[in-house]
Amino acid sequence: MSVSTSNTAIRSDLRNVAIVAHVDHGKTTLVDAMLRQTNSFAAHNHLEDRVMDSGDLEREKGITILAKNTTVFYDGPSAEGETITINVIDTPGHADFGGEVERGLSMVDGVVLLVDASEGPLPQTRFVLRKALAAKLPVVLLVNKTDRPDSRIDEVVSESMDLLLGLASDLADEVPDLDLDLVLNVPVVYAAARAGAASLEQPADGTVPENDNLEPLFKTIIDHIPAPRYNPEGVLQAHVTNLDASPFLGRLALLRIFNGTLRKGQQVAWARQNGELKTVKITELLATKALDRVPTESAGPGEIVAVAGIEDITIGETLTDVNNPQPLPLITVDDPAISVTIGINTSPLAGKVKGAKVTARQVKDRLDKELIGNVSLNVLPTARPDAWEVQGRGELALAILVEQMRREGFELTVGKPQVVTRTVDGKIHEPMEHMTIDVPEEYLGGVTQLMAARKGRMTNMSNHGTGWVRMEFIVPARGLIGFRTKFLTDTRGAGIASSYSEGYEPWAGDIEYRTNGSMIADRAGVVTPFAMINLQERGSFFVQPTSEVYQGMIVGENSRADDMEVNITKEKKLTNMRAASSDTFENLTPPRNLTLEESLEFAREDECVEVTPESIRIRKVVLDPNERMRAARSRARA
Repeated sequence: MSVSTSNTAIRSDLRNVAIVAHVDHGKTTLVDAMLRQTNSFAAHNHLEDRVMDSGDLEREKGITILAKNTTVFYDGPSAEGETITINVIDTPGHADFGGEVERGLSMVDGVVLLVDASEGPLPQTRFVLRKALAAKLPVVLLVNKTDRPDSRIDEVVSESMDLLLGLASDLADEVPDLDLDLVLNVPVVYAAARAGAASLEQPADGTVPENDNLEPLFKTIIDHIPAPRYNPEGVLQAHVTNLDASPFLGRLALLRIFNGTLRKGQQVAWARQNGELKTVKITELLATKALDRVPTESAGPGEIVAVAGIEDITIGETLTDVNNPQPLPLITVDDPAISVTIGINTSPLAGKVKGAKVTARQVKDRLDKELIGNVSLNVLPTARPDAWEVQGRGELALAILVEQMRREGFELTVGKPQVVTRTVDGKIHEPMEHMTIDVPEEYLGGVTQLMAARKGRMTNMSNHGTGWVRMEFIVPARGLIGFRTKFLTDTRGAGIASSYSEGYEPWAGDIEYRTNGSMIADRAGVVTPFAMINLQERGSFFVQPTSEVYQGMIVGENSRADDMEVNITKEKKLTNMRAASSDTFENLTPPRNLTLEESLEFAREDECVEVTPESIRIRKVVLDPNERMRAARSRARA
């Protein structure tokens, strides 16, 4: 239903809202509950939890990587007799996937800010909220997990309001027409998403809201998130905000219609990034219903739909009127901060996996394909024709890309992550991160020492009296390369750390990432338990007995600072004597199985990671020890 006021009309039957939060505060669980309570799953007999996290990596890691949209049709008491379509965008909570957040916010008219009732606002909460306020979007505060035993609802609401006011003050210069009423009159909803319960009345700490459904949340969204506005006389303007693919229809462009009507079979003008205008036909138009896309004949202003038939369309482009084209501005995202070099696998074991993709052309085509849908990524050429510099927001985002390629059958060589620097007034500036760390009190000294070694400076420290301390640091982004593994080791896995971008500052000087050297295989062969038992006092291993190794491959971490060449393929000499303990290896310490992220963190500047569909290995960039020594001498002379 549309309501007209002079040149502006309002779609009162429609709401577009994004759910934004820090990692693991319950966004996807809340979307599950919204879908269930609007009977959106009638056609789905079997339903898994966190249905919006559809990717294998998302389910394994328990995080949202890609922004996705779903639609619920609400006809409860607050709808007053009509059915209101609510398009819900589930956005990632990790700053490394900030490009997904930015394009998700370009589709909506307001946000639900979800905050954990115990942890309160964390760095990514600040990151996504700043983006929402900069876009002048109204906010609904949802305090989730009120049933946590350690919840502190009053303090969390106070901290969230302080954060809102602080961000509004910070943005006063950037967004001079920011409406302070958006900040001062933020409604608060209390919820336990797992129980599907929400209330406008604050429950006691550690309890589920008395109301047994999400009706208060739906009412708040309808009352406080504005309905889409459009010009009834305006020409077609539809912004491409995401891409998908269908095995039957090819590339699908997901878009938000701002003005006009889009119809199946219609001829439209396609405004490309390079300024070119091209006439194309909409061969298929799809609307979203819960988890499914269904064909539709037309879609109007404010709606979020998918179109097929435009093969090379990319994010940020516009579909507009053929006779009077009026393109919308391109979507802009923050600059990349971290880069890695990705190239073909150059190790002696390359090509051993049957069916693996090993050629430079295959790797380049895959990186080009990733650029189409990932707006926060850059791919640049290097001096080598078979390697490329890939720039992204953070170490995790780049590791996710490499892991996806590995699962698709690619063999790669991945360099150590580096920071993307800038030159300002003739001086090198590097990206900084605002890091928030929560640790038990007994680890306070160790964490402070660890951050100081990585050039971090403490800006705030608070103790809530629960035995945990919260510290905030400004630290160079390169200081966080390899930080997480060491941090979790030092805090026995109890610490929580997260960060967001804090701009650029002058180069902070050298940072020592790793105090221990590497154990390097000095020959090719098969790892023997006999050799491992004799060497295990020298350090810890990354390889298993019977693993295949080659010269220059890193097989473990030395207990001393320097690198050590070892013969890990040494076999026991056979004799005629038989001893009771001759073939028992109970004393062999189990090796460490490093993940891809841990391997990238472990690698030094002269090391890289070999990634295949079956294995992840760390190796020296230069395999031959004599050539390595010559290269080290030339670097020392330089």
